[in-house]
Amino acid sequence: MAFNVGNKKGAISEINVTPLVDVMLVLLVIFMITAPLMLNGIKLDLPKTKEVNPISLNTTQVVLSYTNSGDYYIGETKVLRSEIISEIKALFQKNKTDTLFLRADFAMKYGDVANLMSYLKREGILKVALVTEIEKK
Repeated sequence: MAFNVGNKKGAISEINVTPLVDVMLVLLVIFMITAPLMLNGIKLDLPKTKEVNPISLNTTQVVLSYTNSGDYYIGETKVLRSEIISEIKALFQKNKTDTLFLRADFAMKYGDVANLMSYLKREGILKVALVTEIEKK
């Protein structure tokens, strides 16, 4: 809070930064809470496994989601199968990574996911990590 000290009379010429800091802290908290939720915007029923290598997905990782209806999403953007490779390679260069995180719906046929992985490997995407949910005990 700003207040006058002493006998000074007239307008206060200093900026009161307390409300600015309060607003910025609230915005920071909101961003910290919503940022992880933005990566999981595509609703999938992922397979459940025991925890092996914990992964915390973030915005610098390239995430390909494969839905039960056969749609493909990179991040939250829907893409055609013919566009997948060019989009992934562009994101690899932008984010300076070479690992693709694949989220496939649990209801997908094993053969469909295997065909997708084979297609990715043939096109030069050699590091593919499968994303699963941790099994509840």
